[in-house]
Amino acid sequence: MNAPKILSTPGTDAYAYPLLIRHLLANIADQSDAEIVSGDLRLSYRDFVERVTRLATLLAARGVRAGDTVAVMDWDSHRYLECYFAIPMMGAVLQTVNVRLSPEQIDFTLRQSGASFLLHHSDFAPLCDHLLPGLPQIGDVIVMNATEEAEGYEALIAATGPDFTFGDFDENAIATTFHTTGTTGDPKQVFFTHRQLVLHTITLAATLANQPDGQGLRRSNIYMPMTPMFHVHAWGMPYAATMLGVKQVYPGRYDPATLLTLKLREGVDFSHCVPTILRMLLDANATNRESLAPWTIVIGGSALPTALAQEAEAAGITTLVGYGMSETGPVVALARGASDDATDRCRAGYPVALVQARIDTANGGELLLRAPWLTQGYATQADSDALWADGWLHTGDIAAVDEDGALRIVDRLKDVIKTGGEWVSSVELEDLLVAQPGVAEAAVIAIPDEKWGERPVAFLVAALDAQPLQRDQICAQLQLHVAAGRLSRYAIPERLLLIDALPRTSVGKIDKKKLRTMVA
Repeated sequence: MNAPKILSTPGTDAYAYPLLIRHLLANIADQSDAEIVSGDLRLSYRDFVERVTRLATLLAARGVRAGDTVAVMDWDSHRYLECYFAIPMMGAVLQTVNVRLSPEQIDFTLRQSGASFLLHHSDFAPLCDHLLPGLPQIGDVIVMNATEEAEGYEALIAATGPDFTFGDFDENAIATTFHTTGTTGDPKQVFFTHRQLVLHTITLAATLANQPDGQGLRRSNIYMPMTPMFHVHAWGMPYAATMLGVKQVYPGRYDPATLLTLKLREGVDFSHCVPTILRMLLDANATNRESLAPWTIVIGGSALPTALAQEAEAAGITTLVGYGMSETGPVVALARGASDDATDRCRAGYPVALVQARIDTANGGELLLRAPWLTQGYATQADSDALWADGWLHTGDIAAVDEDGALRIVDRLKDVIKTGGEWVSSVELEDLLVAQPGVAEAAVIAIPDEKWGERPVAFLVAALDAQPLQRDQICAQLQLHVAAGRLSRYAIPERLLLIDALPRTSVGKIDKKKLRTMVA
């Protein structure tokens, strides 16, 4: 068999053009007249690129070298966006620290990453003062706040010249690292290279540009993240928005009233968040009932109930689901659908370009993936081998492919309920529960049962100003779905438990481990 032909005689001075994060900024300072808004600060793209260079100059003067890991702890801000670029562009590794983990877990992540430099917002000063004596490898610290303190981030940036020269290096160099947010054991460290992030950014931008009108991101949009920038590169959206030169609005901490104010004041029309944040926005807007149109919000992190999508639509928000996970960088699929039908847009969506997806029928229908930006493994070999068994990344999600090629997540492998000899999807049952009047949120778990193997238990959060929830009424509505053949009779919950709020992980996912503990 003949081998593929390789170009063996390139020009003597031919430029190989490695895929580096710095190339995402090519020409943008000259071509975009949009602003980057953060607090009281308004930056042009020319200002932003200069500040990126100043930050690299500052870090180099403080001893940061290529290969060093620089940890960042901040709210969503222009400072974080500058770190997204400056740190990897100088050949160092950006560690986005999950500030919502416990102090012990944050200590673990900093220790495992080998971070030697730390930038943190002043809000985290007490935590850092507590941790740093036990982390001698961190040799220097800069406080990231907007004050005029002589040693604060803004003052240091202003006093530093834009003298750093960004050079080329191997595109397979590690650019970023962070830790996953599972509910068991220590967080797992993942890594992404320059090549991976550039390919993800280009593919994400192309996918969003090819969406139906009102369901994508283009140069004319105004973007505001509502996903923490420590979590999977804020789903890669800041890199794409910066490459496209769109107006960006960074909200700091997530306060629903502030988010709504920024949306209306700045004209924000594209965002992304988990269902919990969407629920908070709708509740905060319930008093004034302002029309929030136009506003496209990509939902990820957990399933989007159809009823919540319809409620958002009534408020002027177009929702569509994006699918991915920490290990996938993250976007591997994106939904689209008719503007007047939220059902299709609540699916995991269509695999984006360059993504291969298949269903492993031998393992309960697990979704397996290949794409050029998936993490190549964890910090430990055994975990990496399990993640990439047989050359495919194992998601742990049970999925199905609809006739039109869209992915639909049925459940997590660890959450599907085996009862009465049948499989019951907790995701499907949760969707039906949230669709009932007076139910704002629902979570379903399995509990052991001697007769049936497992039985479902449902936790419900009542909607604002709702009448008291009645178990008999809720079960009667579920029985209608059983009679229509849409739901197994074994799916009727053993118990319905009303609670004030569902427990969440550090990135807003429902913490079903805690729910199982509550039942026990």
